[in-house]
Amino acid sequence: MEPKKKFIVFLLFFSSSFSSAQEESDKLFDELKFGLLAHDVEGFWSNSKREQGVDINVEGIFSPFANLLGGEIQPAVGVSINSHGDTSKLYADALWKFTVGDYCFAGIGLGIAVHNGETHPEESDMKALGSRFLTHLPLEIGCSVTSRYSLSAYFDHISNGGTNHTNQGMDTLGLRIGYKF
Repeated sequence: MEPKKKFIVFLLFFSSSFSSAQEESDKLFDELKFGLLAHDVEGFWSNSKREQGVDINVEGIFSPFANLLGGEIQPAVGVSINSHGDTSKLYADALWKFTVGDYCFAGIGLGIAVHNGETHPEESDMKALGSRFLTHLPLEIGCSVTSRYSLSAYFDHISNGGTNHTNQGMDTLGLRIGYKF
């Protein structure tokens, strides 16, 4: 099965597992987020723009399991599928989220991503990520629109952190809508 088809199958399984898990326990998942992200954005941490398209992002955030310095630590799993057939990724993070004022929030995370892109491409027009498994660093700032819905700006970076001589990294940037359970 092609990598793109595998991601689509995973996405369908991923989204169906949320509805069945939600029916079993109201405490397991805290939020589901959907977004559109500009793919391989220049000007942040990645070396150069080599890939195209928009990423469709879906992320499930589990209920908090710890408090740290006024914020909550929450596990999250997600997928970003590239519309152009370039690099897509699956990731799992630990998020540190905290509220700002009455309606706004911010968060940062650290996790691991696996991708279907190139690790050491022979052609210079392709992104060279150096490793199949990469560090995933997400940042998010947003506000609640209602008690259940939120709108946020989202940025993430994937990289092998210099553990391989090939390390171009990749950044995405966009908007997400959140639905709180």
